[in-house]
Amino acid sequence: MVKTPSRFLLAGLLAAGIFFSIPNIAFAQRPDGVGIGIQLGRPSGLSLNLPTNGRASIDLLAAWDLDDFFFLNGHALFQQSIGSDPQLGLFYGPGAFIGVRDRGRWEFSDEVYAGISGTIGLNYFIDRFEIYLRATLRLQLIDETDGGAGGGLGLRYFF
Repeated sequence: MVKTPSRFLLAGLLAAGIFFSIPNIAFAQRPDGVGIGIQLGRPSGLSLNLPTNGRASIDLLAAWDLDDFFFLNGHALFQQSIGSDPQLGLFYGPGAFIGVRDRGRWEFSDEVYAGISGTIGLNYFIDRFEIYLRATLRLQLIDETDGGAGGGLGLRYFF
């Protein structure tokens, strides 16, 4: 059965329009190197932030329950400073996700789902630590069409 994700799609388009129209005057002072940490929320898991040669960084979140599911969400993150404090930033970006859920002991195949996502959040850098709060909208396209939201509070250390 196909569900209509119109409210999620409309909210995502509105958020993207607002945040992509913000002028890119200053970039948040992201530390050099790879960031590794945790995120608590929906989902909770391990967080990895990889630098690139461009303006965006690559952000990955892996969550799992050893018996039931595995979930991977990736985004290209764009950052900019908010106000005069270069340590306080806004980040946003498009992404994709894939998940595998164990259908149970007596089922013969696992459930695989995937789709596109967008994330937006605030972060604050203290030396080589980043504290962030994010919201993520998801549009599931594989197995069925459905919308959802998640997010969380995270902490990363940059090596």
